[in-house]
Parts: sequence; C-alpha cells; structure tokens
Amino acid sequence: MNIQGKHYRTVWLKENEPGIVQIIDQRFLPFELVIEDLSSVADTAVAIKEMHARGAGLIGALAGFGMYQAAVESAHLPAADFMSAVEKDGEYLKSTRPTAVNLEWAVRRVVSAMQAAGADVSAIVAIAKQTALDIADEDADYCRRIGEHGVELIAEISRRKNGAPVNILTHCNAGWLAFVDYGTATAPIYAAFERGIPVHVWVDETRPRNQGARLTAWELGQHGVPHTVIADNTGGHLMQHQMVDFVITGADRVTYTGDAANKIGTYLKALAAKDNNIPFYVALPSSTFDWVMTDGVNQIPVEERESEEVRFIEGVEDNVVHKVRLTPENSPAANFGFDVTPSRLISGLITERGICAASDEGVLALYPEKRQTK
Repeated sequence: MNIQGKHYRTVWLKENEPGIVQIIDQRFLPFELVIEDLSSVADTAVAIKEMHARGAGLIGALAGFGMYQAAVESAHLPAADFMSAVEKDGEYLKSTRPTAVNLEWAVRRVVSAMQAAGADVSAIVAIAKQTALDIADEDADYCRRIGEHGVELIAEISRRKNGAPVNILTHCNAGWLAFVDYGTATAPIYAAFERGIPVHVWVDETRPRNQGARLTAWELGQHGVPHTVIADNTGGHLMQHQMVDFVITGADRVTYTGDAANKIGTYLKALAAKDNNIPFYVALPSSTFDWVMTDGVNQIPVEERESEEVRFIEGVEDNVVHKVRLTPENSPAANFGFDVTPSRLISGLITERGICAASDEGVLALYPEKRQTK
C-alpha cells in the first residue's frame, strides 16, 4: 500500500536492530502517521491488546514477530529453560485477543518451528525470525491472491451494469491496515480499481472504534478509490433502494463449516443483504479458518472490550485530537467486539485458493488436506 507515494507494510523488523519490531500505530490514524517501535514481547502484547495494531492477519503476523522477540529475550537462558520461557510468552500473546484465530495460529507455527530446530539456541532464534518473516510474506501474498479471485465477482457485476460504477459495501476495516499488505475485503476492490473497473465503496463508520470511518476511508483515499462514509445503520436503507451491488467483509475467525466472526454489526448487514438478494461475501486467508469448530454462533469466543470505547469518541479539531463523552455520566455500556454470521447468509468465501461455498464441503474442496482431520 502506498502512503503519499511511498510503499509501506503494516509491520516489519527494524533494520540492524535485532528484536525491534516496527508498526504503523493505528490509534493516530487518520490524523497522523506514527511509526511505533516495539522493543520487547511485552510491548508487542500491549500493541495487540490495546489495538495499536488490529485486524486478523496483522495481529497474526505481529504475534509471529512477538515470538521472535521472545526467543531473543530468552536467548541468555540455559537450553533446558529456553523453550519453556518462550512458550510462556506465547501463552501471554495468545491471551491478548481471543476471537481472531490468526494470532493463536501464528504462535503455534513459530513454536513448532523452534521445537524442530534442535538444541542450539542461536539456531532456534534464527528459525523464529525466519518463520515470522515467512508468516508476514505469506499474509501479503495470500491477500494479493484473494484480490485476484475476488475481482472477477466485481468484473461480472460491472459487465451486467454496462460499465456503471459497482457499489460495494464493507464493514469495519479488512483492508491493508488489517493485514500485512493489500487486505482481504479491500484486495478485490483495489484490483478492480487498478483494472479500470469503476467502483464506489460505501464505508460503514463501524462503531464503537470507527475503524471504517478512520481507517478504511483513509486507506481508500490514499489509493484514490471513490468512497463515501456512512453511519452503521444506513446499509439496510441503501440495499432496499438498489444502491448496493455487492457486500464484502473480512473475518477474524471462520469455522470450516462456513460461519464467520467479524466486527460487531456484520450479521445485520448479512441479514439485510439476504432480504434484498444482494451477494454477501467474506474474504479471508486460510490462516483465519478454524479447523475444529463447527458451530460459530455457539463456539467462537466473542471478545468483550472496555465500555469506555462505547461511552467516549475521538475526533480532531484545529489539528488537536480530542476525546469526548457521548453518554450520561453514570450510564453503563456493553461492548461486544464481534458477532457471528451463519453460513446460510454468506454467498461465498474468497480465499487465496479461490472462491467456495460457505460450507464444510465447499471449504474442504479447496483444502482437501484438511479432510483427514475431520
């Protein structure tokens, strides 16, 4: 993704400084571009938990780098104590955000690679670093491929509309900022834009943290994609009046049976899309699949966050960021971070391997190697 003509990823290792991870601190967007140095696994855990970095793919990649940091920090320990210390740090990282499966997947992957590397601690640290880099590179490549597959859906709608702009609605931020590069829900949009297919994106504000209004709108603007920010409750009205052609979201965890957990409010968009015969797709890399759970509504853990995110809102005036209270001072607030869209409401899943039905047969046809575990 380019910012003022310069390419950025969302996470990377600081050059010539072992164990230092750098991220775009998303808390300051769209008001200011801040690059944050994460100097320890503790820093990385805080960055994930407090959403300096957020989005399923990005926190997975960041957790991978966190495990590399854990290895660097424990390298002075005797070999007999090294892995237990690293695994403890892995449990700490996994506890920071319970809904997104990518985080746990990345920690397990790095730990497994370290366990297979032998007894030499320096070799294990090197393996941890390389595995983290591989996770980040794969995330970017998978998102690019999601764009290649998903753009065909947009192109078909464009042909039916005789080249009139394709109106796409998305929820939250499943863009470049939520992954290492490209994004999932935005990857087909960017691919369509690059092909010259006219597109327009309806951007849900996505209360309570406003990731749509603050992040998705910002990155679409940086890329030059036409878009309009709307209040969260506007989507149903737009669909009723044929102002939406296509709905696409990301996901934080998808069961192999096709149920998808995404930012709170996604389920309502899926219901409105179903009622108005509008295609509703979920875009995800394979690292977002949960290969154990079968019933997303009843099995996927839904994170409950601090009520302050609901009660307060941030904005900018005279180039100064202000935080103001929205609610009566003594009114309690509930803050469920995610909801689950059942597979019956999903038109299809867009993955790095192609598009499939939101069902166990559809998913396992794309990932046949997983059948033996079922």
